[in-house]
Amino acid sequence: MIDFTCGTLLIAEPFMKDPNFQRSVVLLCEHESTGSFGITINRLTKDLLGDFIPDCENLACPVFDGGPVGKDNMHFLHTRPDLIEGGKKLIDGIYWGGDFQAAVDALHQKEILNDEIRFYLGYAGWEEKQLNDEMDEKSWLTIKAKPSIVFHKNPSQIWKESIKQLGKAFHPVANYPLDPSYN
Repeated sequence: MIDFTCGTLLIAEPFMKDPNFQRSVVLLCEHESTGSFGITINRLTKDLLGDFIPDCENLACPVFDGGPVGKDNMHFLHTRPDLIEGGKKLIDGIYWGGDFQAAVDALHQKEILNDEIRFYLGYAGWEEKQLNDEMDEKSWLTIKAKPSIVFHKNPSQIWKESIKQLGKAFHPVANYPLDPSYN
């Protein structure tokens, strides 16, 4: 079994065919012998938080597609444990979940900014040994998460920026086309 820790970024290999994960970056939140749980961090939708939460209609908080599983579940990542209690620390500067109402209140009071919190509908999940099998198949590249990647100002660039974090040898990979025959 591969030893993953919370806060690992799973970067889809450049030619992954699965449309659910093509050019995606998943932040691993839990990894246990019984399975794994993560949130896709780079798929911005056109939806806003108020489209799902009635108390948030006047907030301009974008919602991301967190993954193909549990589309009726809203998750959030943030950098503000001082305002949102109960979150799980994934790494320094990145927390998963916590008191949802405190998060909404902080947004209404403008105590927390959109670049300090992100909301995700759905998640990525793997059954026992499934993620390890995908790693053996070289479906994912991994790096340790950083707040500058997870809360990147341009979510469409997260995959490329994550690839570049792997080192100079990977910089050309960031510009590969989806279909290698176009190369």
